[in-house]
Amino acid sequence: MSKRPGSAVAAAALGVITLLLTVIPAGGAAAVPAADAPVTTASATPLIVAHRGASGYAPENTLVAADEAARLDTEWVEIDVQRTKDHQLIAMHDTTLARTTNAAAVFPDRSPWNVRDFTAREIARLDAGSWFGDEFVAERVPTLRQYLHRLSANDQKLLLEIKSPELYPGIERQILTELDRAGWLAEAYPGERVVLQSFSGDSVRTVHELAPEVKTGFLGTPPVAELPYYAEFSDQIGPRYTDLTAEYVAAIQAVDGAHGEPLEVNAWTINDGPTAARIAGLGVDGIITNFPDVIREAIGG
Repeated sequence: MSKRPGSAVAAAALGVITLLLTVIPAGGAAAVPAADAPVTTASATPLIVAHRGASGYAPENTLVAADEAARLDTEWVEIDVQRTKDHQLIAMHDTTLARTTNAAAVFPDRSPWNVRDFTAREIARLDAGSWFGDEFVAERVPTLRQYLHRLSANDQKLLLEIKSPELYPGIERQILTELDRAGWLAEAYPGERVVLQSFSGDSVRTVHELAPEVKTGFLGTPPVAELPYYAEFSDQIGPRYTDLTAEYVAAIQAVDGAHGEPLEVNAWTINDGPTAARIAGLGVDGIITNFPDVIREAIGG
């Protein structure tokens, strides 16, 4: 990650959150809330995002997972994007094909089956569903283009994670080009239909520099003192839910993001109702889950 510059923007934003620094350690992430900690009431119901599609019910990052999310009336779908040997964009979480496909059986001599070592045609041969259940044996690894087409057909929206961008130089520009060609960057307001996020701050910054109109998110739990830095190129912060306290959520939302609106907080990955209700009570803006129906029943929306 690049060096964090000091700036007038950072200084001003730090002044806003001075009081919050007294309750959150300035040198590290927010502490996990105590089991008996008081819970605040959120002013609005958090947005529900289907993690890798409705991946509790269908194999992750497949088209059927997007369809299952649509069946469960879930508008936003999160997927992971990587790049093949021949520079095609595909939906895949792991940097290897071993866990979610039968690559080891089809290509036994090509361990460790890294995504970037296979062409799109080779990956298209793989079974990406039967590991999850026999009824999904025909599922394949979709390209980003195929996924965008399916989401459009389902009238769904996209939270796209750029996975391991350090392995794929230039992938940010390529993803933006694909989104633009498919008409996904034509909305009137940034973030209306698509948000790009990553665990790499450098990758998120690159997206913002290439396409300032696009809404972006940084995945992680930055120390409060560093929030103004991430706000220069991000609109959302995506912490693991176990890292959240009401104070930390408030500290994030006290800082304006790249498009002049308060930073949003998307908590991941919450799969049970009681936890969802507790995290919603902290005031988060979104909950990412494998089971969108379970979370909806717990928090409404």
